[in-house]
Amino acid sequence: MHIETLTISQARKDLDEKKYSAVELAEAYVSRIEKNADLNMYREVFTDVIEQAKKADAMISAGTQGSLCGIPISIKDNVLIKGRLAGGASKILEGYCAPYDATVIKKIKAEGGVFLGRTNMDEFAMGSSTENSAYGPVKNPCDESRVPGGSSGGSAASIASNCALASLGSDTGGSIRQPASFCGAVGLKTTYGTVSRFGLMSMGSSLDQIGPITKSVEDAKTFFDVLKGHDPLDSTSLPESAYTKEKHTVKKIGVPRGLLTAGVDEAVLLNFEETLKKLEAKGYEIVDIELPYAEYALAIYYIIMPAEVSTNLSRYDGIRYGLHIDGSGVDDEYSRTRSEGFGPEVRRRILLGTHILSAGYYDAYYVKAQSARKLLINAYTEVFKTVDVIATPTSPILAPKIGAVEDPISMYLLDVFTVTANLTGMPALSVPSGDVDVEGKKLPVGFQLTAPHMQEERLFAVGYDIEGVR
Repeated sequence: MHIETLTISQARKDLDEKKYSAVELAEAYVSRIEKNADLNMYREVFTDVIEQAKKADAMISAGTQGSLCGIPISIKDNVLIKGRLAGGASKILEGYCAPYDATVIKKIKAEGGVFLGRTNMDEFAMGSSTENSAYGPVKNPCDESRVPGGSSGGSAASIASNCALASLGSDTGGSIRQPASFCGAVGLKTTYGTVSRFGLMSMGSSLDQIGPITKSVEDAKTFFDVLKGHDPLDSTSLPESAYTKEKHTVKKIGVPRGLLTAGVDEAVLLNFEETLKKLEAKGYEIVDIELPYAEYALAIYYIIMPAEVSTNLSRYDGIRYGLHIDGSGVDDEYSRTRSEGFGPEVRRRILLGTHILSAGYYDAYYVKAQSARKLLINAYTEVFKTVDVIATPTSPILAPKIGAVEDPISMYLLDVFTVTANLTGMPALSVPSGDVDVEGKKLPVGFQLTAPHMQEERLFAVGYDIEGVR
C-alpha cells in the first residue's frame, strides 16, 4: 500500500482483490492524519473510522460494494452528517450537532464510503485562503508557510498531504477549484443543479455547489457519478431529463486573451501557455475568443453573493440554535450573539449585502447585477457555439504566504477566473498543470477548463490529456 500515489481507482481494485482491507487502509490514513496535525486541516477526526471500515469490508465480502466502498473521504465542515458536529468553522455554531444527513452524505454512505473527519475551512465558506476560520489557518502541505487556498482549504490540504483519498468541498466562487490549484489537486465545480445542495450550509444559494477534490481526473469523475442526480429535497435540483447521454468530441479550446493581460503572475502565465502548446500538439485547436461582460464578473459576483449571504445568515440569531449571548432585549441579544459569533469577514459581507438590499440601493446595485449576470450567461452561451471548452489559469497567482494578503479587495481579486462558472451555472475543472520553484519549494499551478451546462464529460476528456502531458 503506497498511499502517496494511491487513487480511488487503484484502491477500488486493491480492495476488491483483497490485497488489503478497508480497515488497514483506514488505519494508514488515520495514522498519517495524526502525523500531520500541525497543518490544521481537520476540525475533527471521527472516532468511529475503523468501525465504518469494518462495515465496508463486510460489504466487499458480500459483493454489495459501491465505487466508493472503503474509500477514506474527508468532508468539509459545512456539509451535514447526522449525529455529528458541523460548524462551518464558525464560533456561532460551535457544538452544533447535525439532525440529518445531507443528500450527498446519504449517497456516499450507500456506497460504503469511510468518513475520516470534517475539514477546516473559511468561516461559512467566505474566503480564498482558509485564514478566515475561527480555528486558525490551514497550512499548505506544499509549503507550510503558505495558504492552501479557500474556502475548501482543509479539504484540498487533506488530499495534498495524503491524509484523505478523496474530499467533499463546496464551491460558491471558486472554493473547490482555487484550493485544488494551490495544493496540486483536481477540483470539480459541477453544473448548478446536478448535485443536491440539501444539507449544505447555504452561503449564496444561486451560486453554491458541492463537488469533489481528488488526486486525479478519473477519481473526480468517479466521485461525481456518485454525487449527481435529481433530489426532490432540493428545489434547484435538475430533473433527470436534463442529463444528456450525448457524446461530444472536444476539438476547439477557446482562450480569452483579453482577461490575461493584467494581474497574472508571469510564472502562472508561462505555465498556462506551455500547457496550451502541449494540448495543441495533442491535436486540439487553440482559438482566441472574446468574452463580453467577463471583465465585470467579479463586480457582479461581489454584489450578488453578499446579498445572498445577508439573507442566508439571518437564521443565525442565537435564538433557534447555536451560540446565544444574553442581552437587555431581543435586538440586543441578536446584536451581541452575531457580533461575538461571526468573524470579521462574515460580518463584512453581511453588512455589505444588507446595504445592497436596502431601500434606495436595491435597484441601483442588486437588480443591475442580476441583469448583467444574464448578459454574461448569454455571452458564454454564444461563445460555446464556436468552441468546445474555455481555458484560463485557475488562479492569477501562486499560493501566497500566510498573512501576506491583508487587504480584503486584493483577496477578492484572486477569484477573477473562477467566479464566472458560478454566475453562469456552468461546470469547471481545475487540473494540476505543473509546478514552479519558489524559495526551494515546488508550488503547484492549476489549469481551469469551463464547459457548457451538463457537459462535465468535456472537462474530463481534456483533463485526462492535461494529466498526460504534464
